Amino acid sequence: MAEIPDSLRLLYETTLEKHGDQYTISIPEEVVDGSSLTPGEVYRVALLASANGVQEETTSSQSAPNGDRHQSRNQNGTPPVEEGEVRSVTIDTLGDQGDGIAKVERGFVVVVPGTQPGDKADVEITDVRESVAFAEPMSKPEVR
Repeated sequence: MAEIPDSLRLLYETTLEKHGDQYTISIPEEVVDGSSLTPGEVYRVALLASANGVQEETTSSQSAPNGDRHQSRNQNGTPPVEEGEVRSVTIDTLGDQGDGIAKVERGFVVVVPGTQPGDKADVEITDVRESVAFAEPMSKPEVR
């Protein structure tokens, strides 16, 4: 399973943008509000390539019901999954450690070891953090 430190404060997708001679990564206000992030503080940033290292086109099907594709928590600030919950997911990509990455409501990330992009699996959520959850496949994943 991918090792994600307890110090992880935020995990979401965005686009790297060029502005003159600098590059920027925007973090929408609604992602910071209600989180443990504090404007003006210094944070380390890790950049992970999207699937196959190619930028994915964002479509309305990837957006949350309120139109915000970046918000990964419920409106009350809690993750959209709970420990012990069983979900059917499709693996979108692989993480740095080779674990499958699936997304559920509002783009919330679920890490599933032993899976590959395109796999469909019923998984049990085993650990939930503020911006990522971990799950174990309940049976051998179905390859698409």
